[in-house]
Amino acid sequence: MLGSLQKFLNMIPILGNAAESESGRGRGAAIRSLIFFVLFYLYLWFVVDLRLLYQGGGVITNFPVFFTDWPFFRTFLSRPGGLVEYLSAFLSQLVYYSWAGALVVTLQAWLLCLCTGYFFKAINAPRLRCIRFIPPILLLVLYGRYTYHFVTTMALLAALLFVSLYLRLVAKHVSQIRYSPTRWVSSKLFDLLVFLVLSVILYALAAGAYLLFAVLCAIYELLFKRRWYMCLLYVLLAALLPYVAGVLFFDVSIVDAFTDLLPVSWKILDWPSRNRMVTVVHVLYLLLPLTALGLGLLQIAMKESRFSEKRSKSRLSKGHEKGWPAKSSKLIASLISGYAARPVLRWVIESSVLFAVAGAVAFFSHNAEQKSLLAVHYYACRRMWPQVLTTAHRYPYSNSVINAVNRALYHTGRLGYDMFSYPQHPDALLLTAEDRDLRYWHKFDTQINLGLMNMAERNLVECMEVYGEHPMILKRLAFINMVKGNYGSARIYLGAISNTLFHTDWANHYLALLQSDPNLSTDAQIQHLRSIRLQQDHGGLFHAKQKAFSALLEKNSQNRMAFEYLMAWYMLTKQLDKFIENIGRLNDFEYTEIPRHYEEALLIYVLGTNKPVYLGGRSPNPDMRRQIKHFSQTFNRYGRNKRAAFRELAGVYGDSYFFYHLYGFSGVKK
Repeated sequence: MLGSLQKFLNMIPILGNAAESESGRGRGAAIRSLIFFVLFYLYLWFVVDLRLLYQGGGVITNFPVFFTDWPFFRTFLSRPGGLVEYLSAFLSQLVYYSWAGALVVTLQAWLLCLCTGYFFKAINAPRLRCIRFIPPILLLVLYGRYTYHFVTTMALLAALLFVSLYLRLVAKHVSQIRYSPTRWVSSKLFDLLVFLVLSVILYALAAGAYLLFAVLCAIYELLFKRRWYMCLLYVLLAALLPYVAGVLFFDVSIVDAFTDLLPVSWKILDWPSRNRMVTVVHVLYLLLPLTALGLGLLQIAMKESRFSEKRSKSRLSKGHEKGWPAKSSKLIASLISGYAARPVLRWVIESSVLFAVAGAVAFFSHNAEQKSLLAVHYYACRRMWPQVLTTAHRYPYSNSVINAVNRALYHTGRLGYDMFSYPQHPDALLLTAEDRDLRYWHKFDTQINLGLMNMAERNLVECMEVYGEHPMILKRLAFINMVKGNYGSARIYLGAISNTLFHTDWANHYLALLQSDPNLSTDAQIQHLRSIRLQQDHGGLFHAKQKAFSALLEKNSQNRMAFEYLMAWYMLTKQLDKFIENIGRLNDFEYTEIPRHYEEALLIYVLGTNKPVYLGGRSPNPDMRRQIKHFSQTFNRYGRNKRAAFRELAGVYGDSYFFYHLYGFSGVKK
């Protein structure tokens, strides 16, 4: 059966060894690869938008930090794999700009593709070179799901580069085996020396990823060069080197010595936020070993089958070969031969299949919901308020998104007008470390803007313990300490930030300002925050949002953000009596009119209690009375059945406080 299959394959020029123009095929393959990686790059740049990974909003907990000073670099020299980690940390910073991050990932994917293709060329399996596009396609899955496995895939790339180097070096000595015993011995010693030297270097560079290099070299020696003794030596060295170099020399644990930088490391598997999509990384690592192993075993089986057929030709029927009807084989072979004779048609079909598969994978693996979540966080941290509000419409209910939306509405002067155009929940108004885990850093900006410096500082310090010394965290801690007058701590944080790649100017500005103006009296933002800062904002304030807002207003009655958040809290919790008690505070601020949602709450209170409300000379909007009258008539027409009236009321009033007060949720108007 296997012998017949081999004969059939040899009849097909495209799969066999038929003569074909190498230069033409090379140009066609180069053009296909160029188009593929250009589209790959554009997809990562414009669709995935890799800049969203830079801070990751807590979704990515293992994004590395990077500093340009020598002490930071020195820490990577004390463990195997440190240099790959250092390089990965540097390259990862480039996703700060989406175009640069996309370029880095595209270059990595291209190198993985080249190494994979070279491996199949080295083992004389050109039929399988199409597999070289699988690693880049799997990378599309990883980045389309917004996961970070860059360090692990860089270690994979290092291993494949060393495999390619090994195959290139030992290939020069293959022809010497036939001529003399001396050359035979010297060739084996050379191959062993090459493997040993590359192993030591690679283990120092990529730690546990070295095992992939050793496995591929062992498979190559056993199945394709038929040198079982070399395979055995490589396996023994692979078992010894991590222990000797990792445990005895670098003094790391035996588990880390064998698994560090591999996708089976506890540093990945023990963290739910880090092992997302790790199965894809496993496939990346297993792709070449399993394919090479299967191909090698198949070739051995085919050779055994041909040998068996030579000894038993009588088993074949006169007009047929076992398992493959001759006429059918010739017909299929002639069809494929005609296909192979048309290189342009073949190129178009093969390229179309590749682009269709890659496009389908990219389309179905892209997590648009996760992108929206990260985009909201990204824009909120950079105070890009219109983008926050636009992006939030594409993301479903989430307390972190609501928190960012409310902050954006406040800073654009629309909190009292449009907050019920979005989903709302009382818990989302002020997120703290105690009621929500440390994930979205923009919530600390809300605390800072309100004046809750101590709360924000405590949360950020805990956040740094989880995510590391990320520049976005360090900047907030430096700013808080400058507001509080802790200039020594502020200088430490600013000094660290000055050694980053993209925040040096900000840090140097404040370091110079502290030198020329020690009290920072010329910085309007710091002076404003000092005027509203609550000295003691711990204890019960973490859980009692009303207490926090009230304390802030007692500290400074001109704290407009605390006032608007307090009024929003009363509306969200339907405490309209307390809302009315504070409506007179409108006179403390420069409101030219009563915000729409305030008027809606006022009308609900007045009509519900029949009590008048003094508005300090302001006149209510007459249109608002007509709206609540129409709202009540619509509701009564359905027999005061909330479920029956929902569709009509949501279509007209789904962005109003009338609707929220009745149903308890908002943001449903289309």
